[in-house]
Amino acid sequence: MDFIEKLKSFDIPTCLRVCAGTDGSVTFLLEIMTKHTTAVVTEYQTIIPADEMMAEIFGVEVGADINDRVVTLMAGDTPYVYARSLSSIDKMPDSVRCDMMKADIPIGRILRDNSIETRRDFEDIELSDHKPVFGADMVLSRSYRIVHHNSVLMWINERFPVDSRWEL
Repeated sequence: MDFIEKLKSFDIPTCLRVCAGTDGSVTFLLEIMTKHTTAVVTEYQTIIPADEMMAEIFGVEVGADINDRVVTLMAGDTPYVYARSLSSIDKMPDSVRCDMMKADIPIGRILRDNSIETRRDFEDIELSDHKPVFGADMVLSRSYRIVHHNSVLMWINERFPVDSRWEL
């Protein structure tokens, strides 16, 4: 089953379905839906050496520098998305690299502000009760790649709590 068909089969709130199905900025959608500015709260950000999986994703050598960033997207006082991004330092345009290292800037805004044309290639989406997030037992997880000039710029996994916070 492909990404969209799988997403349509889940019994989840419509606002969550829209955020999980967008190939654009989740941050922007959250601001529209909640009427609050969306804040990016960085849990951690560090440079790690690429393992074999990362090297394959980005087309780099094992050991190349990878930016590993974990953030929470907050609208008002409510957390909506827990996200991990991996990006190849060598593949990032200089201006994007500089903004990514500043941490609390949403990726969509970084790409837009730097006029970087990209597409998002969805990999997987699933519902799970194995790793609760923000107090919700059921979690929707999606992963995708942000592609720039036919090269993977970023790999992202977003985890959304499935609960009443999405009944906006």
